[in-house]
Amino acid sequence: MTKPGHGPVSWALVLLCAVALAACQLPPPRERTHSVALTAVQARGTALGVAIEGALATHPDLTGIDPLTNPLEAFASRVDLVRTAQRTLDVQYYIWRNDLTGTLLLEELREAADRGVRVRLLLDDNGVPHSLDGTLAALDAHPNIEVRLFNPFAVRKPKFIGYLTDFSRLNRRMHNKSLTADGIATILGGRNIGDEYFGATDGVLFADLDVLAIGPAATDVAQDFDRYWASAPAWPAHEILPAPPPGGLDALDRAAHAVQDNPAAAAYTATLNEKTDVSRLLDGTLPLEWARTRLVSDDPAKAQGKAAPESLVLSQLRDILGEPERELDLVSPYFVPGEVGTQYFTRLASRGVIVRVLTNSLEATDVLPVHAGYARRRKPLLKSGVELFELRRAAGAGKEQAPGMFGSSGSSLHAKTFAVDAQRVFVGSLNFDPRSANLNTELGLVIESPVLASRIESAFWTQVPQLAYQVKLAPDGSLYWIRQSGDNVIRYDTEPNSRWSTRLAVWFFSILPIEWLL
Repeated sequence: MTKPGHGPVSWALVLLCAVALAACQLPPPRERTHSVALTAVQARGTALGVAIEGALATHPDLTGIDPLTNPLEAFASRVDLVRTAQRTLDVQYYIWRNDLTGTLLLEELREAADRGVRVRLLLDDNGVPHSLDGTLAALDAHPNIEVRLFNPFAVRKPKFIGYLTDFSRLNRRMHNKSLTADGIATILGGRNIGDEYFGATDGVLFADLDVLAIGPAATDVAQDFDRYWASAPAWPAHEILPAPPPGGLDALDRAAHAVQDNPAAAAYTATLNEKTDVSRLLDGTLPLEWARTRLVSDDPAKAQGKAAPESLVLSQLRDILGEPERELDLVSPYFVPGEVGTQYFTRLASRGVIVRVLTNSLEATDVLPVHAGYARRRKPLLKSGVELFELRRAAGAGKEQAPGMFGSSGSSLHAKTFAVDAQRVFVGSLNFDPRSANLNTELGLVIESPVLASRIESAFWTQVPQLAYQVKLAPDGSLYWIRQSGDNVIRYDTEPNSRWSTRLAVWFFSILPIEWLL
């Protein structure tokens, strides 16, 4: 007689569960090919190296910086940098969409590889849609292209199954964003690759900030890419993805041509035929801000929970920046200071340091739980004297509107930057939230430039009041919001342009113990 729970059906269920769990595991790691970035000496003979050789000699040990605030220019400069590369392209991103801009840039990488450029593409697998798996597999099969996926999902569709079986690993992501050509010129900052980051969508547009950097800092970024490329969480794509479909690259060609023929891409194709900041760099007409610049980057072991505290970006920033003495202007789309961060900002304000923060308003945010994590900290911050501004999303503000330092008022903020004492600036991928501090890897540059720092300071005094709500604390302890409309000041006693159901959702998220995840 068979005992209860040990019959044929029960054993079949156990076997089925075992097979399902096995399918959710990554394959055993294999030996990986070794490659390294171009050195500064090796890059000298390239078109980029020749173009900037004189400027680098005139500014020894300094990095040339060119801010990229316009989304069209930011995309066109990436394409132009890919087209200019002659030896290597090292490309690292958190999100890569299968859309207009994502397709065009993948096609540019393939064409560069056809010219003989070595392309290394490192993508965080959480930001890669399943629909790109075939294209990435086909690119990886190209003799001059290698694709690696950071912290990959074993189950390709639907990926969320991986979170059910391997949450502690998959909850840690590579948030870095950079594109480096010939080891000597790089574009890095807040933008991922997708239409919403380059103004090519009628939906949410992200107001963002990148910089084009040439010289020592770009070389540092290239060497840092090597660190991530060789790290344990960076898996060769062919070990994770199914074999490429026949004619996979032909399908990419057809998709790129279809995009180019799409009327919605007209502005982009026109921009690619115009002069970009990269082409101005090549002909010597691009004005650069020359500054001492330092790279800050998390140890990739952070994605495994194994990085030493001193190797993390926040620790590096503290060592480089020190304590603000006069003012701190911070821009972060996802601003969740938590208890420790709130104490830090309130302590600064109590010492007389001017602390100003620009983040997304409720109407502009794309992540409600993050807004909830910020909202619960507003009152103590305001009580201490911290100034809070929330970017609004004005109806009818289109992507044609010329962006300023932080983009147009029709956008959702995505730039990550801050200025200290109008002397030093950080630009990169770091949000001021627990996820960036403790879970995701991040990358950025600290630029010792009073010119760039003053631009951010000036934006708070001029642009930000026109683009954002300022949050105020009433005598009775309640919050209210004001915004400038010409010479008039409009007051809101609840979160502006929000529904009661949205505010209820924010309240609900604020009472959940999820701040560490945000």
